[in-house]
Amino acid sequence: MEESLQGGFVAGAVRVGATVRKTPPRDPEFVHALLRLFEGAGWSGAPRYLGCDDSGRDVLEFLDGTVPWGTAPAFVRGDESLAAAGRLVREFHDLTAGTALAADQEVVCHHDLSPKNTVYRGAAPVAFIDWDDASPGRRVQDVAHLCWQFAGLGPGAPDAVEAGRQVRVIAGAYGLSAPDRAVLVDTILWWQDATWRGILAAAEEGDPAMIALRDAGTVEQVRAAHGWTARHRAALEPG
Repeated sequence: MEESLQGGFVAGAVRVGATVRKTPPRDPEFVHALLRLFEGAGWSGAPRYLGCDDSGRDVLEFLDGTVPWGTAPAFVRGDESLAAAGRLVREFHDLTAGTALAADQEVVCHHDLSPKNTVYRGAAPVAFIDWDDASPGRRVQDVAHLCWQFAGLGPGAPDAVEAGRQVRVIAGAYGLSAPDRAVLVDTILWWQDATWRGILAAAEEGDPAMIALRDAGTVEQVRAAHGWTARHRAALEPG
């Protein structure tokens, strides 16, 4: 029996027993190789790739835990949880650094790190899911996206000073280098700008998933987050 899973504007996923079935990513060969690399290294921070089913869907390991969808619960922004998320990112970055999958870049990036793509057990993040956008990139790209999404940078953040402290918790737990710290806020702003522009452009080209995001108000939300981050960048700088 198939059980629909929450989320999935882009690739609707269903649970079948101990597996998840979903539409294959745009570059299945790359993503499958990445998940096999993680499995071979004994890293439990991503689901195992188990093959394809008769409908052509990817079959992935179902990971027990909670995946926050919608408004992130308070524990996501607790210091221990934020630090654990930063360390989890560092683990898979270090696993991919210098591999053929990273090509001429520093590491392989997830490129969509957020609470809704994270499996929690209690308040601890234990794995990331939805690796569809993974590709070679720079360490700071994933850390910036993590800061944006996990610290909730935008008009909904309760306080810019506290948000800046949370950014520093993440950067410190990851072990972000001084040069990357210097461009962290700029990279957050780059992500926010690229995200709303990308959704709008793809929606105008007729992409159904991006039309759904646009119609849900995501473009306006991300533009507002960009404006908030730009106004408060001094408080957000990790130093």
